[in-house]
Amino acid sequence: MKKPGLYANIHAKQERIAAGSKEKMRKPGTPGAPTAKAFKESAKTARKK
Repeated sequence: MKKPGLYANIHAKQERIAAGSKEKMRKPGTPGAPTAKAFKESAKTARKK
């Protein structure tokens, strides 16, 4: 069973924020925020549209 990827997690959080969850997206460079390396790695496995 595969876990949802980085982009799925980002879009899910954006939907929760839009629904009024009071969460905030982390700024680049803060602890816990995805790094540039994480985006490059996830792009390798992203589904093509």
